[in-house]
Amino acid sequence: MPRPQNRPTGGRLGAVPPRDADLRFRTVHGYRRAFRVAGAGPAVVLVHGIGDSSATWEPIIPALARHHLVIAPDLLGHGHSDKPRADYSVAAYANGVRDLLGVLGVQRATLVGHSLGGGVAMQFAYQFPDRTERLVLIGSGGAGPEVNPVLRLMSLPGAELALHALRLPTMRWQVGAAVSLVRALGADLGRDAPDMLRIVDALPDATARAAFIRTLRAVVDWRGQVVTMLDRCYLTRGMPTLLVWGERDAIVPVEHGYRAHEAMPGSRFEIFPDAGHFPFHTDPARFVGLLEEFLDTTVPARWSPEQWRQLLRMSPEEPAIPEPRTERSAT
Repeated sequence: MPRPQNRPTGGRLGAVPPRDADLRFRTVHGYRRAFRVAGAGPAVVLVHGIGDSSATWEPIIPALARHHLVIAPDLLGHGHSDKPRADYSVAAYANGVRDLLGVLGVQRATLVGHSLGGGVAMQFAYQFPDRTERLVLIGSGGAGPEVNPVLRLMSLPGAELALHALRLPTMRWQVGAAVSLVRALGADLGRDAPDMLRIVDALPDATARAAFIRTLRAVVDWRGQVVTMLDRCYLTRGMPTLLVWGERDAIVPVEHGYRAHEAMPGSRFEIFPDAGHFPFHTDPARFVGLLEEFLDTTVPARWSPEQWRQLLRMSPEEPAIPEPRTERSAT
């Protein structure tokens, strides 16, 4: 299959970055932002989930970087980025991604988001439709209140102490034994437990743990997820959208994928049968092939301000929603 005819709408990062991701830093609004970058061509932005970092994308970045400029930020409060006492809402994260892309000179991109990052990607597309070419959501938050009880419990007072206790040597041994038992029993949570423990291990100090808790409480309380994207899913009409879920996701149930797919006109839904919350870890080759095929066979959306204004004024049930211009129709 020929490579897409999209014009490279990625930014100017100076010399062409290598395929293996470099960890780089930029200061934005006084805070140091870390990000990984590789490749050249149309821009693809990879947004990680809560407590995670850009390192989660390392298995797939080299393959994607063969034909694309790949940018994977560490969200504020995560990874190697600063962890101030700040706004860790989904909207603030979307603004942060926009500002980082602005600093890098990247005007438009395909947004790929996992878990919390899916909510950030969706919020980015909502806030900045003129800068969004496509949307890819992986085990995304925002499609219903249900979420793993562990995350609900961690939103309660005292969660910081519990996170600290998990790092104690004796507790780590007990938790490791429990994880091994859950995996041996074939429970769905066992598929995600190693990644969840990896995330806990990536919170080395009180500052990192506080940033994690602030982020979690911005989207989850004791009853479940408190942020929804379902009321704005109709805005993806005319924007190429791919949903990817692990069938055995124990963090955000696959039923949320079906719900989001139904609410997003024209979206494509792919399920990884043997995967949990991290399908791009379970089968990175299949994920990269799926993503590249999606990029090859879809045309980037290009909304004009007038089309977006008309869309916002219409009811989600109205069929005559204006279609965005595409790269092929743009002059």
